[in-house]
Amino acid sequence: MRHARRRVVRRVTRLAAVGGLLLGGAMVTNAVASEPAAPSIGVPFTAPPATGEGTDLVSRLGNSRTAGSWVDKAGRPVVAVTDDKAAAEVKRAGAQARMVERSMSDLKSAAATLRSAPRVSGTSWALDYKNNQVVVRGDSTVSSSDWSRMTEVAEGIGSFVRMERSEGTFTTRVNGAQPILSTAGRCSAGFNVTDGKSDFILTAGHCGPDGSVWFADDRGRDQVGTSLKGSFPGDDYSLVKYDGGRAGKGADVVAVGDGKGVRITGVADAEVGQKIFRSGSTSGLRQGEVTALNATVNYPEGTVTGLIETNVCAEPGDSGGPMFADGVALGVTSGGSGDCTAGGTTFFQPVTKALTELGVKLIVAKSSGGTGAAPAPSASQGAASPGSSAPITGTDVSTLLSRLTDPRNVGPGMLVIGGSLVALVATRWIRAEQDRKAYRQYYSATWG
Repeated sequence: MRHARRRVVRRVTRLAAVGGLLLGGAMVTNAVASEPAAPSIGVPFTAPPATGEGTDLVSRLGNSRTAGSWVDKAGRPVVAVTDDKAAAEVKRAGAQARMVERSMSDLKSAAATLRSAPRVSGTSWALDYKNNQVVVRGDSTVSSSDWSRMTEVAEGIGSFVRMERSEGTFTTRVNGAQPILSTAGRCSAGFNVTDGKSDFILTAGHCGPDGSVWFADDRGRDQVGTSLKGSFPGDDYSLVKYDGGRAGKGADVVAVGDGKGVRITGVADAEVGQKIFRSGSTSGLRQGEVTALNATVNYPEGTVTGLIETNVCAEPGDSGGPMFADGVALGVTSGGSGDCTAGGTTFFQPVTKALTELGVKLIVAKSSGGTGAAPAPSASQGAASPGSSAPITGTDVSTLLSRLTDPRNVGPGMLVIGGSLVALVATRWIRAEQDRKAYRQYYSATWG
């Protein structure tokens, strides 16, 4: 009876080990098939954001029946509508509908009226979809008389134009130190892009005029590239062409400080309410939320339109730095007010428009979804500035353990295969030892 039980245990163990080998092999095959590939050479901006359902509904229903969309705290799309039929269509699509008085056409008409009024440096306005209003802000440099004139224009438009005074000054974010420097001052690199022949850094247009030469050090020894195809004011973007023509390894990574980086896997338009991150060479990685779109800012140097308004902070030197969410590129830092001690408002040039106008594509890491991927906080950028290229090196212990246990990687499959092989070898060794013992016991009885 004892021998029969042993045979059953051995057979069950061998079957389990063989099953483990088959399972481990399947896991490894699946992981290899889904393993992210090396950076691809450019993708267009047509990939929609993860929360793009509201934007699609607004586009389909039109400006006269809607007044923008946003995502709530739970990440669900909300669409402002002006009639019951539009509300019903939004609900059928699985989004939330909020009835409002004024349409997108009304909001844009109000912004156009403000734009046609005499320009006042230090003012801005943006479309506040959540409150169905247009918000006009004036910084500390706006005089009482200028503010009174702006208020009169707003009152002529209607009560849905909200007037606010802001602390600080609306300025572009440039100063004169590292990490990418020219005679115009310091900026931060944004994202790496390509036209298929050469690679470039996408950064802010106000950082320097065409022909500006950029360096990675304050002594002018490490030349990065030269500015071209910039647009400022009006827009706020430009390209810095790499001297060598190529961005090199790590072109799909933006630095976020402490030697870490985030892989960029796609590009999309921002949405109101979206949680975002911004990285810059002065203040590092900061997080916030998109508060408004289609913002207009009257900087001292000129007016810029079509910007993304956020409540994330920024400081001088952060200009041109990347703004992203879940690995998806959204904007490059333009300017704002306040700082990262007191807080403030920061505006971003949408990446989608810049790519279209410049005729380039973003250099991204390939992903299975095609629209984005989770950040890769273990990617080390060394001392690279945000958006600039550098090899990804280094993985900490916690990250290594998480990768080994992540079913999307080969680690778990290899562990199953290894355990199964050990089990098979162990059962064979035990069987051999038992056979040798039985052999000795049997034949020892015949020894003289």
